[in-house]
Amino acid sequence: MITDGRVLRSGDPVGVEQEMWALLTLYQALRTVRVEAAESRPGTDPDRCGFTIAIQTARDLVVQAAEIVSPIAGTVGVIGDRVLAGLLPRRRPRISTRKVRSSISRYAECQDEGRPDISLPVTGLDVTILEPEPDLPAISHDDRHTPPADRRRQRVLDRLDADPDRHWHTRDLARHLGDITLSTMYCQLDRWAALGFIDKTGPAIYSSPRSHSTPLPPAEIR
Repeated sequence: MITDGRVLRSGDPVGVEQEMWALLTLYQALRTVRVEAAESRPGTDPDRCGFTIAIQTARDLVVQAAEIVSPIAGTVGVIGDRVLAGLLPRRRPRISTRKVRSSISRYAECQDEGRPDISLPVTGLDVTILEPEPDLPAISHDDRHTPPADRRRQRVLDRLDADPDRHWHTRDLARHLGDITLSTMYCQLDRWAALGFIDKTGPAIYSSPRSHSTPLPPAEIR
């Protein structure tokens, strides 16, 4: 949009870096002008301020050597005035999740996704407030002086054995224990898996060794 397909003029890396910083500075300056223009008119959505109008006006001012002196305080300048004069239409309410790129069009075949095939007006919204997940402690509890049955490794083994078919994530086990940091939980589970106490079935995923055990075949009677 800014270069409009033109190749940078610099022929060395230092010059290219300088031009890139200049383009980024121009982009941020135009964004600032658009926001200030929207704020000067209460209730105006900054998304309605067109970037194309702003950059074309800025290019015209440079070519014409206009607005050399700073504009009067309290005004948005020529760029802001033209942006406000050509506001984009309001965006219609979105009813589907934005999808930047889809490998297969959802119109290629009829699929029952629960979404309407045409745009429909939004008549109501349902808001569900979820309880935040409990925070893990900042310091792990030292359980070296606790009875063996109450130590952390035994508690993890009991939890895995209680549901041998489930694959537990490290974060879930740490939340279940409630007395260990996430980094310490990662280290201990890796060590216990290397010693054979538990099975590591994936990245940060663990399960009971009993979930992979298979009974021995019956002995043949001869």
